Amino acid sequence: MKINDILKTRSQGVSFEFFPPKNLGSKNKLSFTVGALKEYRPLYVSMTCGAGGVTQECTKDAVRVLLEQKELVVMPHLTCIGAGKSAIKDLLDEYKQNSIENIMALRGDLPQEANDFDLLKQELPYARDLVTFIKGYGHFCVGVAVYPEGHLETSTLAEDTECTKQKIDAGADFAITQMFFDNTYYYTLLDRMKKTGITIPVLPGILPLTNIAKVKEFASICRATIPKAIEGRIARFSGRPKDEEKAGIEFTIKQCRDLMANGARQLHFFTLNKPKIIKEILEAI
Repeated sequence: MKINDILKTRSQGVSFEFFPPKNLGSKNKLSFTVGALKEYRPLYVSMTCGAGGVTQECTKDAVRVLLEQKELVVMPHLTCIGAGKSAIKDLLDEYKQNSIENIMALRGDLPQEANDFDLLKQELPYARDLVTFIKGYGHFCVGVAVYPEGHLETSTLAEDTECTKQKIDAGADFAITQMFFDNTYYYTLLDRMKKTGITIPVLPGILPLTNIAKVKEFASICRATIPKAIEGRIARFSGRPKDEEKAGIEFTIKQCRDLMANGARQLHFFTLNKPKIIKEILEAI
């Protein structure tokens, strides 16, 4: 089933993002994780991939794990950096053959060590180009990423909004936000998109704030601000991981409750393949 149809028929629910396992042990853990969260009847589940298609094979293997869990709507992430149209078509063919109907279309991170890398020489240099290509292929519902605080490579929110609109105009069916820790950014994003005429569903992406050092590392590379008051409240438990985790979960529960109270009834969780934390949050909201 296509996610845009699910979002129309189920007015509230949750979805989960997982990342590919690195070995057999991790694969078994992923299977357990997905099974543990399946009871919440997710709207869909997604599987990440690495920059430049480096882990595309890992993604495909992990998608098979998701497909083993019957009755789940599965959405692989697909990046276009370093991947030509022919390779992407082959991948779409394979996903279609496996009855997958949804793709998360992303540009992907620029290569860190390739000083001579020329983005504009890529067959599909931007996410909007990938969206256009996938919609031209047909069959798939396409999701895209949006950035409450603006993409790291944009100079202004106006520029970021224009980039978002280009992806929507290319045919994107729905969007998921990058992580954020101040809900005001999400509400402002919705207002910004509405004023630009963007009307597709925009699901808030939730990353549990259970390890402040790790989350700060994530946040630094994707322009996500952790409010100083929140950071201080959780950081005081540094060296006491259980207390730090508890404080982070409490914050995330409050964040989710506020989002739901303000109309966001479809929440997307970046699980980091840790079902216990996600279950604790879901049981509280």
